[in-house]
Amino acid sequence: MNMMEMVERLFEQYGYLVLLIGLPLDFIALPIPPGNSTLTFTGYLSYKGILDVIPAFFMALVGSIGGVTFTYCIGYKLGAPLLERYGRWLFLKPSSMEKVRHYYKKNGNKLLLISFFIPGIRQFIGYFIGIIRLPLRTVVIYAYTGTCLWVITFFAIGYLFGDQWNHIFDLVEKYIKIILIGSGCVLSGYLIMKWLRRCK
Repeated sequence: MNMMEMVERLFEQYGYLVLLIGLPLDFIALPIPPGNSTLTFTGYLSYKGILDVIPAFFMALVGSIGGVTFTYCIGYKLGAPLLERYGRWLFLKPSSMEKVRHYYKKNGNKLLLISFFIPGIRQFIGYFIGIIRLPLRTVVIYAYTGTCLWVITFFAIGYLFGDQWNHIFDLVEKYIKIILIGSGCVLSGYLIMKWLRRCK
């Protein structure tokens, strides 16, 4: 059974509950069902009239924001104390966390707006912003906005493109990977150049 068949069966059995339960699981790093596919398929089912558009979109938004909030709370309550107590075994000193917080303050909030589009990052971003003790107000402004953009984008692919959603979805996933690889290469080059300058 492929991923989409699994998502389809889940919708047949549980309906809107897939969005309220399944999407938070994606943020907890248990992407069953996978978030991008689930949102796009939700949009498609809304296009077909199987799901009502407004409740489906609302449930998707609530499930996603709930997932971000839950992982943020775990990171905030448990992550920082665990790192302070056991971080030395992972070579993570309190001073290292301060550096991370310092670097985050420069561009981190803006990156939150796009981080939810990146598989692998989305599943851990909530824990991370909790561990560095990002203020709740900032989480609401940037993390929730990024979550909304993610939900709107993939829901719209399924709803607007209808029967062609699968093809468009594959293209979007493909270009996201290309952009990520390109960005990774640019960042690696920048870090290498910075390291070489320090060596000189």
